[in-house]
Amino acid sequence: MSDADYAPRQWHPDERPTLPGGPSFPKHSMPRRIAYFLIGTLVTITGGLGNALVTVNLVNLQGTLGVFAAEVNWLPTAYVMTNVSMNLLLVKFRQQFGLRAFTEFFLVLYALITFAHLFVNDLGSAIAVRAAHGMAGAALSTLGLYYSLQAFKKEWRPRGIVISTGIAQLAQPIAYIFSRSLLQIAEWRGLYLFELGLTLVTLAAVLWLKLPPGDRFRAFRPADFLTFSLFAPGMALLCAALTFGRVLWWTENAWVGIALAVSIVLLLAAICVEHNRDNPLLNIRWLTNGMILRLSIALMLVRVVLSEQSVGAVGFLRLVGLNNDEMQTLFIVILLATILGIVVSVLVTRPPHLMAPQVVALLIMALGAWIDSNATNATRPAQMYVSQGLLAFGGVMFLGPLLLTLLGSVIANPANLISFSVLFGLTQNLGGLIGSSLLGTFQLMREKYHSSVLAEQLSSLDPLVAARIQQYGAAYARQLADPAARTRQGISVLTQTAAREANILAYNDVFLLISIIATLLAAWIFGRSLWLKYVAPPPPAPVPVPAPPDPTDSPIAVPSGDRRTAPRPPQPTPAVPT
Repeated sequence: MSDADYAPRQWHPDERPTLPGGPSFPKHSMPRRIAYFLIGTLVTITGGLGNALVTVNLVNLQGTLGVFAAEVNWLPTAYVMTNVSMNLLLVKFRQQFGLRAFTEFFLVLYALITFAHLFVNDLGSAIAVRAAHGMAGAALSTLGLYYSLQAFKKEWRPRGIVISTGIAQLAQPIAYIFSRSLLQIAEWRGLYLFELGLTLVTLAAVLWLKLPPGDRFRAFRPADFLTFSLFAPGMALLCAALTFGRVLWWTENAWVGIALAVSIVLLLAAICVEHNRDNPLLNIRWLTNGMILRLSIALMLVRVVLSEQSVGAVGFLRLVGLNNDEMQTLFIVILLATILGIVVSVLVTRPPHLMAPQVVALLIMALGAWIDSNATNATRPAQMYVSQGLLAFGGVMFLGPLLLTLLGSVIANPANLISFSVLFGLTQNLGGLIGSSLLGTFQLMREKYHSSVLAEQLSSLDPLVAARIQQYGAAYARQLADPAARTRQGISVLTQTAAREANILAYNDVFLLISIIATLLAAWIFGRSLWLKYVAPPPPAPVPVPAPPDPTDSPIAVPSGDRRTAPRPPQPTPAVPT
């Protein structure tokens, strides 16, 4: 590419891209704004639905591929392995090659990978395709946000971020609702045929209405690829260890511990490389800043709380014998609650006051999890409509304001854009894995505890236990003439019933733990805000910023490390203590 491709553009102040690598914001007519919003919604759902369709149908894919239950977990894990690391390079790809090349290249790649799913016949090829899907899918979440923001005027863009974040949460309930019909079309290929069609429609839409151009810079440096070569395999090994530590159990397979140890070494090596660079890909000092660390912990913990749906509610309902078909109505309720959460978040979100929605949302999620902690073997989806609706509503209401808080510090210093993208991807993808792993591990440990307690009480000398054994054995009177065989069968059924009850009690403990985590996180955010308002010393007065130059010769913003100077007019920072 020639130097002319990277020549500074002259922007009107209202059209200037907010962040390096992002689109500009020219004035649009109302029909064009609506079109941008609809395409942004389509792109966002397309990017999330592919992984959701696989995740919610692992049982069907297990039978199709002829693999064990533990092995099929490689499919969602392979997606997260690659998805979580790609933001290291995608931000600079947008900055150097432009938004249009970024849009068209990754959507075409996504369509080709989805088409390749139709020819998957074994586990190895399925894992490879899912890993490639993770790389392409990482681009679509950002692309959907860029399209959505074109629909809003400057003062409404913070709410546009809230809306786009909420729309991303719709993928999983949509997958549960429509999976049954898609599987009836062509079994598991019906899932990929639908996704392929959706991807082609999305590609046609973005080619019809392209994003406005932004600034371009020479962003890549040779050391970036050294960092990526350490960070990506480190994150991949960490994802594998987190997934299979629970599935295969942490101490039963040596490779899980080895993968965990090697991942720590690789990630620490990547951090050391970045810490000593003049122009780092990851700003370690910014990532370890006190406020950013607190926000990261909050984002990670809320992903653990939101795992209540996938690990807790769905796991519990499958334990009592239900499948996806029988949970459709529940996820329709979750879908409607998510949409309601988006609407309420837009109405209550105010950039200067982002703490209150976060605290209220966490308390709502805590209430929902606490309601579920009283589940019994008679609990069915109808008894979970309110609790799961509260969790879906609270999750959307929390994530939007917290993301705005993080973005405030990025707008103030655009050089941290890559660090922010990696951080948000880590907290969402890795946070979901950590939530599933920790909650699943906790559920298994509590099940062993409750099983031991119940087993101590099941003595054959107890008249009630003996009567129950006889009752269960009598059900086999026509098949088994031998009384001793009927007694053994009765004991077996009683043992299975005790194991089911132990699992139900363990799930109740999981729900209660999630409720406690959400309550403590709400108390932490609220207490931190009070401390900053009434106890902490006031922040230093801001340094006066000279008036921005005339728009006709205004220089563009460039990433940190570029030798050109690039002063920017001050931007409002929606920072809220967390």
